[in-house]
Amino acid sequence: MKCLVTGATGYIGGRLVPELLDAGHDVRCMVRSAGRLRDQPWAGLVEIAQADATDADGTRRALDGVDVAYYLIHTMGGGKDFAASDRRAAATFAAAAEDAGVRRVVYLGGLAPDEGLSPHMRSRAEVGEIFLGSGVPAVVLRAAVIIGSGSASFEMLRYLTERLPIMTTPRWVRTRTQPIAIRDVLRYLVAWADVEERVNRSFDIGGPDVLTYADMMRAYSAVAGLPRRVIIPVPLLSPGLSSYWVGLVTPVPAGIARPLVESLRNETVCREHDVTRYVPDPPEGLIGFGDSVALALRRIKEAKVVTRWSSASTPGAPSDPLPTDPDWAGGSLYVDSRARRVEASPRALWEVIESIGGERGWYSLPVAWQARGLLDRLVGGVGLRRGRRDQRHLRVGDSVDFWRVEEVEPGRLLRLRAEMRLPGLAWLELSVVRRRGATVYRQRAIFHPRGLAGHLYWWSLSPFHSLIFGRMPRNVAAEAERGAVPAPPRGTPRAPARGAAAPAAPATDVPDALSGDGHAGQNPGNTVSTHGRCSDDGQGTARHR
Repeated sequence: MKCLVTGATGYIGGRLVPELLDAGHDVRCMVRSAGRLRDQPWAGLVEIAQADATDADGTRRALDGVDVAYYLIHTMGGGKDFAASDRRAAATFAAAAEDAGVRRVVYLGGLAPDEGLSPHMRSRAEVGEIFLGSGVPAVVLRAAVIIGSGSASFEMLRYLTERLPIMTTPRWVRTRTQPIAIRDVLRYLVAWADVEERVNRSFDIGGPDVLTYADMMRAYSAVAGLPRRVIIPVPLLSPGLSSYWVGLVTPVPAGIARPLVESLRNETVCREHDVTRYVPDPPEGLIGFGDSVALALRRIKEAKVVTRWSSASTPGAPSDPLPTDPDWAGGSLYVDSRARRVEASPRALWEVIESIGGERGWYSLPVAWQARGLLDRLVGGVGLRRGRRDQRHLRVGDSVDFWRVEEVEPGRLLRLRAEMRLPGLAWLELSVVRRRGATVYRQRAIFHPRGLAGHLYWWSLSPFHSLIFGRMPRNVAAEAERGAVPAPPRGTPRAPARGAAAPAAPATDVPDALSGDGHAGQNPGNTVSTHGRCSDDGQGTARHR
């Protein structure tokens, strides 16, 4: 079949695409930014259509010739109008699918009762009804908690259980739910590409176990080999307060934790298992909760987490690409630019750069980075706890703490875009250059302020830049000069996947005139001016207006 997958940069979509390919289907991915899929190991095996689900013309073009369309779009955070945005996108997609003659739409929604829904669960139910009421046969799969390495639900469960041996818990931990393993979710999704009957209805899908959240925490601790957790229920914590607590204790920020927590206040148990009429259970049965936890922990230990909840775009995070120096002709940019000669090979330096963040940290004042991460979480941001998908290798679209990878040029350049809460846009560039036969580490912190608050933010933090950014070149160089990056704390490094980027190539020589700060001010009319030097002590700095 010709299958279209929306949300291919997200947790489910990023895993569904290779499963469909392995099943022999032709796959087209519809994404807002084609560059986000560039480094996926399967990128060369799929078509990529760049369109937004609210764009009727672009969506219609993306659906041309498609048999089965998978709709995996849902806002997990955002502002007050998220429900209207979800409604508009679903209605646009449904109309375009009908016009294109799509045979079936498959939507993954949430398992919930008919009444008393949270705003997010109500929105997901509404999207399902839009598809069921359209002119295209639709299959709506309704799942509760999805257990798999890297899923938001699993990460929340994992960190709450591991970090809190004694827990005072709200009432929602006593609500029954029916978790399902990510492998079974993917099996259901893939199977509907081959079902020939005309079907237009919703199906409840869940694993074999019905548990409370407290039961799941106890079961997780048993599988993970942790001492038995003490759970003390209290009636005072509302879902809103609970989500902030989850945001502080786990990597899942409050904006994403809240809809997850709110969905747990209702019993989410399958009322039917009619899906087996079309997709029979496997001979060995559905995966139980304990086995799904064990599989997820094994994936984490082996560093084989294919996608994470943070793979999807973070609501409210900046998405503007870095304005290139020659083309930038509007607004202001502030830049802190530094460089340092490194007595190591370009490859050794690149290995340090590509492994930055996560469990290895940022090579300068860990307390300052942790404080900035905590401040970000207190105002609803993602903070530092997102970590990394893979401790050694990065690809475009990966999250690295409160940054997201905007560009990777193996062996030469890593550009990170900030996703912390800021009055402006920020980037951090780390690069390897060759100058007169020597290896040079270059680093640029770039900030594009918005309004007076943005300018005040930059200047108020300027005194700390020398402490934070000034120490990074020295420590990065020292790590590279030690000869090799130490083994990751967990598991074994993952071998490059099929189709992955080639190993880091040696950095190319660059003209001496460009080995310092890039001379951003050479473009007539450019408001950025650059002053600085390439120095061996890492103290070459630049402030721009």
